[in-house]
Amino acid sequence: MNQTIINTICSYFTTDCEKNDTVCQWETPLIGFADAADPLFQELKTIVGPTHALPRDFLEDAAGVIAFFLPFDRSIVKSNIPDEYSSKLWARAYVETNALIESINHHLHRWFRDQGYASSIIPPTHNFDKTRLISDWSHRHVAYIAGMGRFGLNNMLITEKGCCGRFGTIVTNCPTVANPRPNQEYCLYRHNGTCAKCVERCPAEALTTKGYDRHKCYDMCLINDNRHHDLPLTDVCGKCLTGVPCSFQNPVKITE
Repeated sequence: MNQTIINTICSYFTTDCEKNDTVCQWETPLIGFADAADPLFQELKTIVGPTHALPRDFLEDAAGVIAFFLPFDRSIVKSNIPDEYSSKLWARAYVETNALIESINHHLHRWFRDQGYASSIIPPTHNFDKTRLISDWSHRHVAYIAGMGRFGLNNMLITEKGCCGRFGTIVTNCPTVANPRPNQEYCLYRHNGTCAKCVERCPAEALTTKGYDRHKCYDMCLINDNRHHDLPLTDVCGKCLTGVPCSFQNPVKITE
């Protein structure tokens, strides 16, 4: 069933990108699978926050969780390297990728229904507490549980295609086989201390090797939203993701 789901997502991704008039482009999605009963979901209530949901909060008989990563085209990433503010293309990518994630989720929901299974539809963003700035369903943490990568110093999940892109997830009662989680770091700093480029790139000085100030970070994101007022909400930055060794790849794997 895993491969059938992968084929369904990739096929729809190609069709959707061809028929929709989007400015942005993406590379082929990465897809991971988690067991809905994995004890790590419960641990997210400590790691992320006490209100973080469990798969069975979305679907009482949840069996599996599917996570997918939509890597940005390199032109989007490169556009966001100069300047201290996010580029127009990076901001637009945020809006258009969220729309693509929703489209994929609705397609999967219909597809599972046709196969006789139930599934959730989880929004790609802004399901978070606006005071604590903590998500009630962290797509990237769920993607980690699904074996899609390891977290970097920049707090982003680094996949085999890097960290520049966005994650979507869907919960289903369709039986799937969980992916194993990698046991080696993907972040060069966490691997051997040779890199902290993301810290140097942070314009808000919210990121250090010792911690992360999410409020400073979000203040910068809101500045960018104000600069891109012609677009829907674009509370983004992405400087710590671009112009760094993990933008497009797992740099630890490359250096070995």
